[in-house]
Amino acid sequence: MEERRRSYRILIADDDMNVHQSLNAYFRREGYQTLSAYDGEEALNLARAGQPDMILLDIMMPGMDGLTVCREIRRDSSVPIIMLTAKCEELDKLLGLELGADDYITKPFSPREVLARVKTVLRRMREFRDEGAGTQITVGNLTVDMGAFTVKLDGETVPCTPREIEILWTLVSNPGMVFSRDHLLQSIWGYDYPGDTRAVDSHIKRIRAKLCRPGNSWDIRTVWGVGYRFEVLP
Repeated sequence: MEERRRSYRILIADDDMNVHQSLNAYFRREGYQTLSAYDGEEALNLARAGQPDMILLDIMMPGMDGLTVCREIRRDSSVPIIMLTAKCEELDKLLGLELGADDYITKPFSPREVLARVKTVLRRMREFRDEGAGTQITVGNLTVDMGAFTVKLDGETVPCTPREIEILWTLVSNPGMVFSRDHLLQSIWGYDYPGDTRAVDSHIKRIRAKLCRPGNSWDIRTVWGVGYRFEVLP
């Protein structure tokens, strides 16, 4: 377990030197490797070349802002992204989620909080892969493989973030069951999430945009005032 944890590489993208100093100290003490970027362009380059396992991405950075960086990363990568946001950036938080961020942490934050959040995301990814080894579900043209952590539609792999795959697996493995937004927050995010249920809506919106199309023998239905369910069509 320890050796696996030490292999994790965290990219910290923020223009505040103090953020880097405090987070680097905590991550390295726990055995993680770290990469540091101080502007958007550097963050994008390191995201592509440094092969991080997790990205902490500040929204307000010189040059290319964090939202643009997130959008560009999501063109070819499903690496987990946690946005670092100020309290006044509520709209940007939602935009970040819709662009593919997995989560956000509001400044000011404690390094201990960030470390705990990162550990949770990485642990859940590892657990899903380990527990799902050899486990997959196929419904019509859709296949969710938890061992490989992949989603295929019509035989083609569709890039999905870890959060999207976890949500999709929860729904597809329980067809017809209605899941409230609160339940999905608790079960998928895996900790006392400080945001609100709009995070779930943003992820469902992205899943639908990638996978839901005419001709599917299934659909992800909204149950108004409650949440969502996966439905096999007659």
